[in-house]
Amino acid sequence: MPPPHRPEVICLGETMAQLTPADGAGLEHSRQVRLAVAGAESTVAQYLADLGHRAAWASRVGDDPFGRRIVAAVAGRGVDVGQVSVDEDAPTGVYFKDPGPDGTTRVHYYRRGSAASRMTAADAERIALDGVRLVHLTGITPALSAGCAEAVRVLAERAAAHGALFSFDVNYRPGLWSAKAVAARTLLGLARRADLVLVGRDEGEALWGPATADALHAWLAPRGTLVVKDGAVGATAFAPGVREFVAAPAVEVVEAVGAGDAFAAGYLGGLLAGAAQADRLALGHRLAARTLRSIEDYVPASAEESR
Repeated sequence: MPPPHRPEVICLGETMAQLTPADGAGLEHSRQVRLAVAGAESTVAQYLADLGHRAAWASRVGDDPFGRRIVAAVAGRGVDVGQVSVDEDAPTGVYFKDPGPDGTTRVHYYRRGSAASRMTAADAERIALDGVRLVHLTGITPALSAGCAEAVRVLAERAAAHGALFSFDVNYRPGLWSAKAVAARTLLGLARRADLVLVGRDEGEALWGPATADALHAWLAPRGTLVVKDGAVGATAFAPGVREFVAAPAVEVVEAVGAGDAFAAGYLGGLLAGAAQADRLALGHRLAARTLRSIEDYVPASAEESR
């Protein structure tokens, strides 16, 4: 076991200030907005801390109120933020949720030139990995800049050198990439290097072509475990000699944003606890359902229990 004061999980990536109309109307007409904090990797770290794991989030934020609010909020959830640096020359990223009358939500990002997009290999080199069991990265970070792509590559290499598992959530965001071919090539390279890959069936089909979980597994040929998420249908885990499917529970969806990160955290929490594949998938579904019933990306257990 690692010393109790050291994290066992490192999650690196951008977290932004999130603004959402307070009355549920669209941005064009709403008179008030709610300010929250959201980012794929810090969301995973917060859920893992909720599950009792020692999780750390590494990133850059701007020297501004948004950056300070983000760091305080994530730290307040029990996540180690000691490896978040402050960039005095770039702002913290911001994004807006724009709910529509048909129940869908559009998202508008203002993150170009953000502090986190200026991360480089040097940021990855500074991260302390002693005692770390798992490094979690997503396909969002390498899309932000060449420097961020280098940071991801270096941290993945360092994870292997330190004997830590490299977990990779493909998390394909088309709007962040210059071309789909570039995304497909980059994300494939990272997926085939990872010990654990999480990917949506739909994003796997969009990127690489295979249309089913089994076809995606056969084509990707991962070195370790592959988890294919298929929305409301369920999720399938492929490990050496193992194929495990667990159906997703029925959920009345309020908003889907953040559910994939919650699922990833649940699966990773089960992995760290030594749970069987079916139990890992079931825990992923439970945390995803908690998020689906909310407009928040991260919903603490206490909030769910109070309903």
